Amino acid sequence: MIEVKEAALQKAASEGMDEFIQVFTDKYKEIIGDEFTAESMQKLTGEQHSLLAYQLFRDEIMFGGFCQLIQNGYGGYIFDNPFARVMRLWGIDGLSKLIYKAKKIYDAHRADLEKERDDEEFMAMYEQYEAFDDLEEEYFEMEEEVTEAVARYVDEHLELFAKIVS
Repeated sequence: MIEVKEAALQKAASEGMDEFIQVFTDKYKEIIGDEFTAESMQKLTGEQHSLLAYQLFRDEIMFGGFCQLIQNGYGGYIFDNPFARVMRLWGIDGLSKLIYKAKKIYDAHRADLEKERDDEEFMAMYEQYEAFDDLEEEYFEMEEEVTEAVARYVDEHLELFAKIVS
């Protein structure tokens, strides 16, 4: 089981919910070598993958939206795995519904969305895929509440995410 230091968790929790989550996800990235290969992915449990997926989703959407998330190679990790279903199971229905809506756009345009692009072509994606705009705005409005709900779930089920050591 992946180990996380109790002191690091307490310090992060005092700084905010996103920092609390980051303690876990930084450790997960360290364990998998920040590589998303079939071999490295076996090192994490389903719950750990879901938490890592949330962190990646949050960071990418907050700083560049769905186009950036997909162009950075995380489309399959978010949309082809049971991430949306897990969010619903964790009681975060709003995010689950939003991910399913985004998945419809992703599935319909996957080849184009994942195509390699230069900077100019990448920037043009934001106009081409304005369908993501409303979903991004919806997430921005719920992000704080969702991040708090994810952190609360993790805190209430610590044993699923890491072994806490002193």
